[in-house]
Amino acid sequence: MGNALKFITSIMNYFHDTLISLTKFMGLKVNDKQLHFLVIGIIGILLFLVVHKLFKYLVKYSLTAISFIYTFTVLVVLVFAIEIGQKVTGRGNMEFQDIVEGLWGFLVAFGIYLVIVVGVYGLKKLKKRL
Repeated sequence: MGNALKFITSIMNYFHDTLISLTKFMGLKVNDKQLHFLVIGIIGILLFLVVHKLFKYLVKYSLTAISFIYTFTVLVVLVFAIEIGQKVTGRGNMEFQDIVEGLWGFLVAFGIYLVIVVGVYGLKKLKKRL
């Protein structure tokens, strides 16, 4: 997990340093806070537009798909926060495999949920036919 975080951090640092150099080269006087404001603002609005388009498409077919995507996204943030918290506090080991296992747990539980929902739906449909 530590290696994965170091790799991600090195990528982010590369982009950060490149953007700082680029703004200096262009003669812009942008400090770190302003750079974060601009970059996260742009990434956020682009992500929003993509997600909004995707959710508008999905809602025509299934609200469950949107709920799943939202829940999975929140869980990804949560499991990373838990692992980082373990590293910071020294209570437990920070491991990427813990994140993977936690998310698999949700996927299995969701699969069981789908089987139950589809089974109940099928039984209701069968009951109506009889």
